[in-house]
Amino acid sequence: MSDEMYGRTELEWEDLEATGWDFLLGRAREPRPATDYTEMNNELAARTGQASWKFGYAKDRAAMGELLGRLVDRSYAETKDRPGGGLMISALVMFLGGNGVGRGFYGKAVKLNLIPSERMSEQAKDAFWIGQMNGVVEWAATR
Repeated sequence: MSDEMYGRTELEWEDLEATGWDFLLGRAREPRPATDYTEMNNELAARTGQASWKFGYAKDRAAMGELLGRLVDRSYAETKDRPGGGLMISALVMFLGGNGVGRGFYGKAVKLNLIPSERMSEQAKDAFWIGQMNGVVEWAATR
């Protein structure tokens, strides 16, 4: 059995996690905290020296989802006891052009019991996402 996931070793994943965490916390402290998958991908490659993911491939999109899921697990664990519940640092990462977050964001929110279902109205989804983004920005300012 291979010790790699999505073509990366666990040591490479640890590097991606640490780098992704630093990148997103830094973004959260900027006047315009939102980023997109492409910018994050480029930053990860530049900062780690690892190959960037090619989002034309489902495997590489899934790998970015894996990384964001790991980062959410960390941000949630660090903030779960705050009023309103835990925070999802991936709320800062949108599609190129800023038209929303990926489906995995809402799926993870359901798994963390932050929302009851992915079958919410678009208004409810947007309100949840913006609340998460604002919460991450406020939290990052205190770290």
